[in-house]
Amino acid sequence: MAKTKTTFFCQNCGAQHAQWAGKCNVCNEWNTIVEEVIQKEEKRAWKQSSPSKKVAKPLKINDIAINEEDRIDTQNNELNRVLGGGLVKGSMTLLGGEPGIGKSTLILQVALTIDKKVLYVSGEESQSQIKMRAERLKNTNTECLILTETKTQNIFKSIEETQPDVVVIDSIQTLQTDTIEASPGSISQIRETTAELIKFAKETATPVILIGHITKEGTIAGPKILEHMVDVVLQFEGDRNHTYRILRAQKNRFGSTAELGIYEMQGSGLREVENPSEILISEKDESLSGTAIGATLEGMRPLMIEVQALVSTAVYGTPQRSTTGYNTKRLNMILAVLEKRAGFRLGAKDVFLNIAGGISVDDPAIDLAVVASILSSNEDEAIPQDYCFAAEVGLAGEIRPVNRVEQRILEAEKLGFQKIMVSKYNKIPSKKYNIKIVLVSKIEDVYQQLF
Repeated sequence: MAKTKTTFFCQNCGAQHAQWAGKCNVCNEWNTIVEEVIQKEEKRAWKQSSPSKKVAKPLKINDIAINEEDRIDTQNNELNRVLGGGLVKGSMTLLGGEPGIGKSTLILQVALTIDKKVLYVSGEESQSQIKMRAERLKNTNTECLILTETKTQNIFKSIEETQPDVVVIDSIQTLQTDTIEASPGSISQIRETTAELIKFAKETATPVILIGHITKEGTIAGPKILEHMVDVVLQFEGDRNHTYRILRAQKNRFGSTAELGIYEMQGSGLREVENPSEILISEKDESLSGTAIGATLEGMRPLMIEVQALVSTAVYGTPQRSTTGYNTKRLNMILAVLEKRAGFRLGAKDVFLNIAGGISVDDPAIDLAVVASILSSNEDEAIPQDYCFAAEVGLAGEIRPVNRVEQRILEAEKLGFQKIMVSKYNKIPSKKYNIKIVLVSKIEDVYQQLF
């Protein structure tokens, strides 16, 4: 018998400690260090079927052949876009999100539509519960196998019997292995079961999708090393009170992390939103002051979003500055530029800013739309609905150029806008557009064009 050892882990960050302490000296959280029993054995849950394995040899970098990753089409365009083209064989993908946001629904929907044999392992729901959800999602894949199990030894036995093309684990926090004497969901179990699944995925070239819980701060539960171990980390965001969901890639070894996928939650499952601008621009019959349309980019995807601003006289002594979906410090900077460079007296007024659709925007090209919405609300005069903006605002009050402006212009043209306001320093290709391009260089020029 191997000697049983105990060690202390922080349940918040996963740091290992030699002895118990009230405060973790890594993440500075209190009362998170607990003692766990670990038992290291040479025996592993996953054993390679063929023990003969070639030893890797060092190669000169010029002699290494580059092969295109063999990807599996998930039959889901939004997921394929975020993954970089599909599931790479032998990859580990971790999907996190709030409870009830639709993680299991999304992955089960993919398992039912993908043209591969999928083994869906659930440690949280029974087979009948998953069947009920599959009927609601209109089950089409007869090759989807459902297994309710939490022990990795039994899971790998089922994998050897069924030989699936894709394995789904729902969720990683429910798994446990006999090689570690700790409760499911503990730091040791999460780390060990993930290591066993990674070993299986790499040796058999089978993609594995893990569903993970998140903490109240919004980060994926378990040790931070879990995110370092896997190849792809996806975050499923949204409000359960709204129908739209956003899929982002926080880490992707096989593609960009700037891509974005948008879904709409319906009674029959998640619907892919091919044209996100339709949900990010509200439909209204009459023009309202304080709204402006900005052209932004998420990865390679141009989006038209609505910026809403409300400027009112401060009731209390200190004016309020509140933003939703936009950086508050950047709003304060823009307000200071408007006051110092353009002469608008906004220091004694409350300013509230909202990005419609529930998304967060970091693109500096949205600055001009923010300025236009603030000026519109301050003047209480509406901006024409066929007007949009794409430019950055500098500290000197100048309108700065932005990258890939042609994509933004073409997207605005496709959606029926008549005018787009950009920096006059942008290099715009000399071709005929069906949209009028208004060139500005200072905030004063913007004010004269609009009001």
